[in-house]
Amino acid sequence: MKLLLTSAGVKNESIKQALLELLDKPIEECNALCIPTAIYALNGGTKHAWNFFNGDFSTPMCELGWKSVGVLELSALPSIDESVWRPAFDKADVLLVNGGDPLFLYHWMKQSGVASLLPSWKGVYVGLSAGSMVMTPRIGEAFVGWRASDEQSDDTLGFVDFSIFPHLDHEMLPENTSRDAAEWAETLQSPAYAIDDETAIRVNEGKIDVISEGKWKKFF
Repeated sequence: MKLLLTSAGVKNESIKQALLELLDKPIEECNALCIPTAIYALNGGTKHAWNFFNGDFSTPMCELGWKSVGVLELSALPSIDESVWRPAFDKADVLLVNGGDPLFLYHWMKQSGVASLLPSWKGVYVGLSAGSMVMTPRIGEAFVGWRASDEQSDDTLGFVDFSIFPHLDHEMLPENTSRDAAEWAETLQSPAYAIDDETAIRVNEGKIDVISEGKWKKFF
């Protein structure tokens, strides 16, 4: 799998260059599908979804100059035949997966069937915050909001073997300090990264590297 797991999208030239290397062709030659699903579980989600589609310069994703951009709403997929949406999925060079609630996104990744398609899909997966966290084994109780049931754990897809604490030391998120990240990592007792909005983790066929013009820390 080819993954670019970001805290806040393609925020700087280093992250953009990492994306281009994964794509192996110019952005303007690539077909993108954006997945807004996670954001609908948060207050103001409908407005945030529009900002994501329309181009939100604080979290650059859809506005990068793609050849085409489509919307894949995961919660709609179980109610329609796979033949309707699968061709666009297979054709996509990149998936742009929005932030929001990671467990809500996990639920619909599984229910829609997209989670089962990802391991054999040949494109590049770009996650933003929750869109990155959903690819990990666990998000930690600190990030649990929405649950499908009282019994649901903090487990997520587990396509990588590390967890992610996004938005490290963000000025608008007083609960995302370096100390909070360290306490979060202690509860996991497994490999984890805390990354700020100028940082991304690139995974290319199992090889992991950190792309950063900001601040990050690896735990365990």
